[in-house]
Amino acid sequence: MKLRIQTRMFLAMLAAAAAVVLCMFLVMRWSFDRGFLRYVHALDLERLETVAARIEEAYAEEGSWRFLTDDPQGMYRMMRPPLTERHRGRQIPGQEEDPPEGMSSPPRGRMGMGMGRGMEPGGPFHRRIVLLDEGKRPLFGPPERVSGLSLKPILHKGETIGYLGLVPPRIVSDARQMRFVREQRQTFALIALAVVLAAALLSLPLARQMVRRIRGLASATHLLASGRFDTRVSGDSSDELGQLARDFNTLAVTLEKNEAARRQWVADISHELRTPLSVLRGEIEALQDGVREATPETVSALHGEVMKLGRLVDDLYELSLSDLGALAYRRTDADLARLLLQAIDPYRNEFAGRKIALEVDVPADRPFPVFADPDRIQQLFSNLLENSLKYTERGGRLRVRAERRDRAAVVHFEDSGPGVPESELGKLFDRLYRVEGSRNRATGGAGLGLAICRNIVEAHGGSIAAFRSPMGGLWVKAELPLNG
Repeated sequence: MKLRIQTRMFLAMLAAAAAVVLCMFLVMRWSFDRGFLRYVHALDLERLETVAARIEEAYAEEGSWRFLTDDPQGMYRMMRPPLTERHRGRQIPGQEEDPPEGMSSPPRGRMGMGMGRGMEPGGPFHRRIVLLDEGKRPLFGPPERVSGLSLKPILHKGETIGYLGLVPPRIVSDARQMRFVREQRQTFALIALAVVLAAALLSLPLARQMVRRIRGLASATHLLASGRFDTRVSGDSSDELGQLARDFNTLAVTLEKNEAARRQWVADISHELRTPLSVLRGEIEALQDGVREATPETVSALHGEVMKLGRLVDDLYELSLSDLGALAYRRTDADLARLLLQAIDPYRNEFAGRKIALEVDVPADRPFPVFADPDRIQQLFSNLLENSLKYTERGGRLRVRAERRDRAAVVHFEDSGPGVPESELGKLFDRLYRVEGSRNRATGGAGLGLAICRNIVEAHGGSIAAFRSPMGGLWVKAELPLNG
């Protein structure tokens, strides 16, 4: 039979509570039994003082132990409780009634006194007394009980005439004592049962409350799996379930953002592909209808649109490979400064044609050793140069500089206006992202260059970020770890 988690939790908590109660019951029972035996023994020792005083008085009257040898019942009369206590019904637990006067089995000893089978450690009071003479020879009680006993001296005229001892009880044998102990054990058992029932009553709602939160998380997980990414659960508590609920909400937010990014990605890709395809379709239909002639200029325009479409497809393919981790990187020892200068050289004429001043500050006497893919690093710099070339206004400036910082090489690309709003800087490296007013399709490109740059830098263990340039434009800082 398959048990629900609520039943399992309830049974687990109930079993734990029952185990604790059972242990406490056994410990309390053991402690009570030991304590009760010590209490009975303490009362017997008090009674033993009275018996010792009576023996001393009887010995003083006779001057010898003849009062025991001539009258075997005399020892039992000395062990009787005081008359006043017997009449008042105050007989102390453990003080039994004396044997009848005609008892035919007197104690065994030097005077023929013997205890028989009643001398067990838990027997009545008169069966646990040991009386010895001055030579520690048994007068009353079994001789095998003498060793290890704490003996009380019996004095007459300042001299020791004998010793009196009492065997400690190990079990409860008196009917009244047994009834008292039984009542206490029953009370302990009832208390233990009541505690277990109380634990059961408390465990059931507690297990139900905990399972209710787990069920809420399970239901929310089903909704999340079905595509309801706006699902949230309450995470107010500070325990593990509360932390799990907060993690679930974080996961839901992440999935919601990823779904929104996926939809935006599909929409942007469709839009980017539609533009060159629409131009190609219009030009081809115009040629088919005879509106335009197949001149070299028309073919060149068609070829340009096909090249734009090809570059877009290539960028998308390269970006997808980078996201999947399948983009090939052939790393080797290289000089970052030399790679940067090699990437800048082909663009000098283009910047000059757009009247954009290109300032390069790269130390030629200090190498920047890196372990990287030279082609990908040059692609990184080329994309950043292309970005500045497209979006920097004519007559502006671009300053490229490299510096060493701790164990990293930092390359800065700072250009003049137009600038990028502060709130948009963190989105520049998102794929297909454009800033309104500064990036448009008239300048070409699909908004994938900076996204590819970020993937290249992160693949080399570095970081890239965008800031507002002191010259009014965009400042891109790429940081790559140095080799060694």
